This record gives sequence, structure tokens and C-alpha cells, in this order.
Amino acid sequence: MPQAKVKLVVTGDDFGYCARRNRGIVECFRAGGISNVSLLVNGAAAKDAAELAKRYDIPIGLHANLTEGVPVCAVLRRSSSLLDPPGGLFRGKTGFREALRAGQLCMAEVELELKSQVLLFAELLGHLPGHMDGHQHVHVLPGVREVFARVLSDFGVLYTRIPVERGLRSCPWLAPPLHCFYTLVEQDALDAAPVFSRHGIRWPDVYLGLTTMGQNMSVSNVRRALLLAMDKPPCSSSPHRVLTAELMVHPGYPSLPGRGGCGEGPDEFSCSPDRQRELEVLSDPSLLELYAQEEVQLCSFRDL
Repeated sequence: MPQAKVKLVVTGDDFGYCARRNRGIVECFRAGGISNVSLLVNGAAAKDAAELAKRYDIPIGLHANLTEGVPVCAVLRRSSSLLDPPGGLFRGKTGFREALRAGQLCMAEVELELKSQVLLFAELLGHLPGHMDGHQHVHVLPGVREVFARVLSDFGVLYTRIPVERGLRSCPWLAPPLHCFYTLVEQDALDAAPVFSRHGIRWPDVYLGLTTMGQNMSVSNVRRALLLAMDKPPCSSSPHRVLTAELMVHPGYPSLPGRGGCGEGPDEFSCSPDRQRELEVLSDPSLLELYAQEEVQLCSFRDL
């Protein structure tokens, strides 16, 4: 059997968000469309997701959440700089970033919540996460990335995600606000890479997923992203170096209003039919055939 050119980790994010997301992710895994999942331990269906991962032997890591729902740490639920005081919930993707820029967030509380989420993950699964990334990319933000890297190192979690995608700046179908946000994410990720590296944390050679989310996911768009990633493999002394990559995806069935979330109801992203679109594309036999043609082997972080 020839050696693969690419080892691709296809990670289904937000496992545990709701029962319908869980069902779609498991179906996608069993169909060969994803090879790895990231668990939201404060999700409404986190316990169910953990049981499903054990039942089907799904490789699983932690999708650390500092922006949606309620903290795992009971102390922080009473009072914390991470919360929006009127509702007692995390500040949201935008609110978290605004509070961070204003110097309003206590990094000791960030560390306490991250450690609490790792410990809850271990309680649910019986082992530590195989990898750990940040929900809505918070793990690469200034200040947070240093704490995140330290927590990874303290628990011996070797892998994270660096969301820098080739071809992003020349992608014509991204709306300007989304393109602007992704560009900021990429710059934060580039600045975060040396921080993680100093702590001995690793990540795949290339990342995919910003240009292929939701309605933008199609076999042709995944093919474009994959071929761009393969075009300039990383430098290596070995001519047989296998490229490693992660494709971030969000398959599932749309959440129903009032069912699911992270201590609050599901958001527009989760109720969107885009979740099912991703499920259908990732399970499409023509995509799996593309992987075979391009000598791409799906795997998990534990296989790297």
C-alpha cells in the first residue's frame, strides 16, 4: 500500500452542543467523513457526547469555551470578569474580544476555567484530551494564548490548532465582514505560534476550514483548499515527509429552538441549515473519492 501524501485530521467541532449536533457528528464519523471531534464540555449534551465517543471509539479532544454559555467552574459562575453581569453568561465572541482589548479580563480566571474544563473532560471521558483548541478561536488571542499554552503544557496535551489557511486572502466568496474577522484570526494565530512552540505544543503543518464553512462547503471548495495546502509542503530534510493537515468542520442537524446550547438556547449558527449541508458534503462519496485520488489519509491527532 503506497504511503499517503497527506495525513488529514477532519475535526467535527462543537460535539456536545445539542442532541441533534451529536447525532449528525456520529453519523458523519461512521460514514468516514470526519476522523476526530472536539467536545464542548459546557454543552447541553456533553455527557451524551462523551458516551457516544466511547461507544464508537471516536478520537476526541477539548473545544475550550470562554465565550458561550456558563462557566464549568462553580466559583466563576457567581462572579467573574469573564461574564456579562446582567445574564451571568460568558460575554460572547465579540464581547470577549472587546473586554480583552479593554484590559477587563482576569487571566487567572481564564486559567481557572480552562483547567476546570480539562478536568471535566477527563471526568466524562476517563482520559485527558488528545488535543485542545479554542471555541471561536479564543486560544490564539493576546494574553489568552500564553495562559492556554501553559495549561496545555501542565496537562501534557501535545496538540492544538493554528488557524492560518492558505488561499484565504484570495477567496472570493467570503463576505467582507467575515473576511475581516478571519484575517484578524490569522494574524493572532501567527503571533500565537511561537508561544505554543516555546511550550512544546504541536499542530499540523497546515490548517483548512475558514473558507469551507457552512454554505461555503462544497466538494470543489474542499478540493481547492486541499490542493492549495499541498502545493507548498513544509520544508523537511526527508524527501518522504508526509504533510499533516487539519480540516475544521461543523456537521450536524440544525438545533431546535430552546434545545441545546451551553447554558443558553442555541444560537443562529447552530440552528442554521448550514450544519446539515456540511454533514452531507463531508459524507459525499465524491469527496471520499477525492481523498483517495490525492492520496489523503484521514486520521486523528493521536495518529500523528
